[in-house]
Amino acid sequence: MKISFIGGGNMATALIAGLAGKVAQAADIHVVDPNADALERLRTQYGVTTSPDIGAAVAASDVIVLAVKPQQMRDVTVHLQSQLANKPLLLSIAAGIRGADLSRWLGGYGAIVRTMPNTPALIGQGITGMVAMAGVSAAQKDAADSIMRAVGQTVWLDEESLIDPVTAVSGSGPAYVFYFLEAMQQAAAEMGLSAEQGKALALATFTGAAQLAAQSDEPVDVLRQRVTSKGGTTHAAITSMEAAGVKQAIVDAMKAAAARGRELGAELGKDA
Repeated sequence: MKISFIGGGNMATALIAGLAGKVAQAADIHVVDPNADALERLRTQYGVTTSPDIGAAVAASDVIVLAVKPQQMRDVTVHLQSQLANKPLLLSIAAGIRGADLSRWLGGYGAIVRTMPNTPALIGQGITGMVAMAGVSAAQKDAADSIMRAVGQTVWLDEESLIDPVTAVSGSGPAYVFYFLEAMQQAAAEMGLSAEQGKALALATFTGAAQLAAQSDEPVDVLRQRVTSKGGTTHAAITSMEAAGVKQAIVDAMKAAAARGRELGAELGKDA
């Protein structure tokens, strides 16, 4: 499988690290990026081929991964449209760009899979929401799944509109975790623990609790209740959070993220 990446940033690098020598040979992975330093780093570290421009290597690809910023996507399609004679799969990891708009910019091209990965892909622990447009073959869908599984789990969606909720839950989700960890570490410091102690305790607790939830057959609310003895210390904490409306604030925040995703799609996809 010959794979080209348009864009050589963090997510592209994570995918290349997972793919090179496993799903595809390094020599069959090509990266296009105007940043010469980024290309040199990818060549040296992974043995891929590179170019500052979209050209023959891209045209010969079975899969083209669109890994540029959403605001750059329309400009990229101008150069990409003439390189699709080989009928490759286009795998978009750009937030907000709707499949219909991408297809329209490419003259009606239909072999597109839209995805929403997240940053834990950088350590092979990501999860990606995925939806296939009507022009994607079964073999191309399998190829897309193999590529994204190189950096974690995949969840296939029946409707593209569900990409925005996926963005809110898992795409933006790591930031919520970091935000909560910040609060835990701040509380630890305010109660007299050192910064190192607070960080170690918060990280280990979050990691351990997440693993416990992942390995348990019980719902998370049951796991929470088991730690929350009435009248105890955990009960005092949860009662304080409930009084402050923390759970509803998190729900509202995620809905705001999904709404912003829909807005971005409309903004970026509108006619110039």
